[in-house]
Amino acid sequence: MFKKYTFALLLALCAIGSYAQTKPVIIPPYLHIQGDSVQGKQLIASLNDLLSQLSKPNKENTLVLKDALPETSALLDEMRNMTDGKGADKKDIYPCYLTNAAMLDSASYLIQLAYMGVTNSVPVLRAAFTFTAQKAEGRFYFSSPLKSNTRGWKLKSDGSFSFYYSTALNLDKVNIYVKKAREFDKRLHAPVYQTQIYLCNNLPNAMRLLGIDYKLDYNGYGQSNLSAFENNIDLSLTGREVNDPAALDLHDLWHSRLHRAVSVAVINKPLDEASAYLYGGSWGISWPEIFKRFKSYMGDNKDWLTAFNDNKNFGVNQQYHLYVSYVINALIVQQLEKDKGFAAVIELISCGKKEADNENYFKALEKITGITKANFNNRVGKLVEAEAKK
Repeated sequence: MFKKYTFALLLALCAIGSYAQTKPVIIPPYLHIQGDSVQGKQLIASLNDLLSQLSKPNKENTLVLKDALPETSALLDEMRNMTDGKGADKKDIYPCYLTNAAMLDSASYLIQLAYMGVTNSVPVLRAAFTFTAQKAEGRFYFSSPLKSNTRGWKLKSDGSFSFYYSTALNLDKVNIYVKKAREFDKRLHAPVYQTQIYLCNNLPNAMRLLGIDYKLDYNGYGQSNLSAFENNIDLSLTGREVNDPAALDLHDLWHSRLHRAVSVAVINKPLDEASAYLYGGSWGISWPEIFKRFKSYMGDNKDWLTAFNDNKNFGVNQQYHLYVSYVINALIVQQLEKDKGFAAVIELISCGKKEADNENYFKALEKITGITKANFNNRVGKLVEAEAKK
């Protein structure tokens, strides 16, 4: 039997459930919620409790369905700060509305939220999300609809790797990806964990499957990935056609495997990018081809220190960028691994976040490799010459 709640009544119910939330979800007057009044109260209270905990780590959110933590974590990451616009004066300008609460069975609902506001007298949809709510012990627990949205998909398993797909699968590419991941893990002495990859063909499809109906940040974008790491599961939704050179990208794979073995808090991003060039290429371009393009771009310029500091982009455009300093660092990493082993590479990569003057980088570089600003041109020049002869 359908129950129609009036606007005033549902606002009161929101207040009951928002003890930990200063701005409860707004219930429009047209909204219908099936079920009895007690269940309606439980649903609204649980929803507000979920939203009030968005600032917590996702695994600590007590209203997340634990069996669906990885995919729900990816969805919650996308929901953070959606009430805010850009700028310190744009806080809480996109209130959260409950736009749908469709009963699926006696104990579960499909929930849809929209963050909407007005900017310069123009209505703006900031974001919209869909997730499911499952009742247990007098409360509702929430999850991404990813598993239900991909229930009919095929599965390709290889040890700890699982690939979910609905269209033709490029097995050669999948096999290369798994082989490379295992090589990276061995090199990194990485912990054992599960890898789940959903091949979604494009970003809008990946968003829809996860529960992102719309997000202003992604307006106009057709290709990208969504991911999360929870419950010892590395989850990724690949928003590119599987035969796209950037799909199942070995460059991104290096970042992913490195970040499971080394704390992101100590990783130097330029060195992370440099090692990704070396071990995985970039934009589907191999390391030898990247170096060839770099060498052509540099021409007769031998001032490697200035080039390193200027860090110009020599890619085809800003989107498909390739940076000079990353290639130089890749040459240093390659020689360091040859001379001292991979443990020394990890020590260098872990020199800390990039600083404006690269002080921590040059300090670690001198300690581990003996390269200083004074001998940089000479040492890097020799690395460039050696690589060019290969």
